[in-house]
Amino acid sequence: MIVITAPTSTIGRQLVDDLLDRGAPLRLVTRDASRLAPEMRDRVEVVEGSHGDAAVIDRACTGADAVFWLAPDDGGAPSAETVYVDFTRPACEAFVRHGVRRVVAITALGRGTTLADGAGLVTSSLAMCDLIAASGVAFRAVACPSFMHNLLRHVGAINEQGAFFMTIDPDLKAPVVATRDIAATAACLLLDDTWAGSGQVACLGPEDLSPTGMARIISEVLGREIHYRQIPGPALKARMTGFGMSDSMAQGMVDMFEAKNRGLDNAEPRTAESTTPTTFRQWCEEVLKPATTN
Repeated sequence: MIVITAPTSTIGRQLVDDLLDRGAPLRLVTRDASRLAPEMRDRVEVVEGSHGDAAVIDRACTGADAVFWLAPDDGGAPSAETVYVDFTRPACEAFVRHGVRRVVAITALGRGTTLADGAGLVTSSLAMCDLIAASGVAFRAVACPSFMHNLLRHVGAINEQGAFFMTIDPDLKAPVVATRDIAATAACLLLDDTWAGSGQVACLGPEDLSPTGMARIISEVLGREIHYRQIPGPALKARMTGFGMSDSMAQGMVDMFEAKNRGLDNAEPRTAESTTPTTFRQWCEEVLKPATTN
């Protein structure tokens, strides 16, 4: 039995589909079972509730062989430590109590570098992984740079202003990855019962791109000029708090992007194993372009 947390998230939905296609028995932990597609609910077990709740995750881990762990977004939380580390503590106890054999979690790049110190959300995400590894369970962290999917948040600006906005330096080339490839990597790890110990598997996409390079590809795919505009960290923080994010979480976002500008995502060496297949152009054609025309 494989337990999937956050099954309605962008990565979680794709992971569930992938594992069901391979015939894997699944138990999904979700706050709201009605958000699961009816055809999916008929093929899985469901544990309703938050996977940060000790009683919920305890039920979910009973008889489980493997767990996919994804800390949910919580912009209103008092701190990133709360979102990643405190949220995960009950699960670590459940992993040990029920003899879960393998855990796969999604995290950020930066392991083993000083760039990850004081890097906001990244620092806390890596601390979450340390907590899971310390439980003694066999563990793999799927470490990722920025997601291509994040650009979907900019669809309105792309359509209305012909631009997208981030805090990343315009000409800084860095890896960017498709969530479908993250899900595929996680699926392979969850189905493979031969690995042990703790470690990291990086997903770096097939190429490094700067925001300027991304704008060029988006322009070519959409058939109209799209520009990149860099915004300063304080402006990003003000925007996030204006949307209801706590001051601490907004600062965590700013600190993360400042670390990325210092080369956080470039510290991981690219290898054949860490190079995932979906190109940014392919993602733009298959995902971004339809989103901008709906």
